[in-house]
Amino acid sequence: MQSILKQRVALSVFFFLSGFSFSSWASRIPTIKSILDLNEAELGSVLLAMPVSSLIGLPISGWLVSKFETRQPLAAGFLLNSFCLAAIAFATTTMSLVLVLFLYSLSMRIFNISMNTQAITLQKLSDKKINGSFHGLWSSGGIAGVGFTTLLVSFGVDIVPHLLIVASFCFLATVFTFKHLLRRDKSETGNKLELSKPDPYILYLGLLVFFAAVCEGGMFDWSGIYFQQVVGEEIFSLGYLVFMTFMALSRFISDRIVDRIGMPTTYIMSSVLIFSGITLAIVFPTFWPALIGFSLVGFGTASVIPMTYTLAGASPKYSPGIAISLVTTFGIVGMLIGPPMIGYLAHAFGLQQSFISFALAGIMLIPFSRLFFRMEKRLVAAKV
Repeated sequence: MQSILKQRVALSVFFFLSGFSFSSWASRIPTIKSILDLNEAELGSVLLAMPVSSLIGLPISGWLVSKFETRQPLAAGFLLNSFCLAAIAFATTTMSLVLVLFLYSLSMRIFNISMNTQAITLQKLSDKKINGSFHGLWSSGGIAGVGFTTLLVSFGVDIVPHLLIVASFCFLATVFTFKHLLRRDKSETGNKLELSKPDPYILYLGLLVFFAAVCEGGMFDWSGIYFQQVVGEEIFSLGYLVFMTFMALSRFISDRIVDRIGMPTTYIMSSVLIFSGITLAIVFPTFWPALIGFSLVGFGTASVIPMTYTLAGASPKYSPGIAISLVTTFGIVGMLIGPPMIGYLAHAFGLQQSFISFALAGIMLIPFSRLFFRMEKRLVAAKV
């Protein structure tokens, strides 16, 4: 039990720092946009490097978690990610930024698969739902990261020392925490990746993660700009901070919510909260309505990805590592395709109108979750 506790604490450190690192980069996007003098469409094109990198990383990350203990690609990916985060601060041209973001996304792809595979394995060993709390720590790291950024922005601290501090801390934490991660978790079965015909079980889960991630990714990268340009707030990171805070609060109680009302109802509740929150911020683009709207979106998106990863870990066809790798592909593509999509839509129709796409993505959780649970019911009935 003591060993599992140490492993859980060590993995918690990586989930927290992952959120801290990502939000440090994401909350500085308005700064980078200004430095490189990018319009919304150009920023969207730059951000497109990340989903492309994620797709390329599918076979790489899947192979790594099937061939090695997950702690090894987790640490290697995190170290590379720290280096890339520091390099973002020194990107003075659009092409150099695209290259760094490509590697940043690839490293994120590798350690995300490893972290989530470890989380599912530890949940099985603990014999209780703990996956939501790991994702709560990711969101808490995001809050800490954007809070730290907000503090530095208010004092006029440049992006270079900011990202160097964060990258150095993540690098050192990886070196000292690696030895406490879960060992000997390489799966012996279900490691063969079949790309010929989509598995319906994975496809439905992937689409659920995709739509949730479109909302998450868009809010990560554009909530600050929305508060800056549409709401008119000088401290632009405030909207992002509120979104992340309410996401974290919800994730820490998401396991209990799922136990109480069940996964099917939780997906519907999440969908309604996302749609309502985005609609409120669009219709009433002033400080308090937008703030309340972003908090509802945080509540709504919080449970979807932890729930769906838990379901993926029970795949009847693939090992947890491969199943989560496949589902995470949809999630990372959604999280990283959302921002460039908003960039193009904002350039064509305006930033306020472009946020309608988040509301539509949120409402899509209802039909696809219903399709998944109907299919799951048929699979259970076939086994009886």
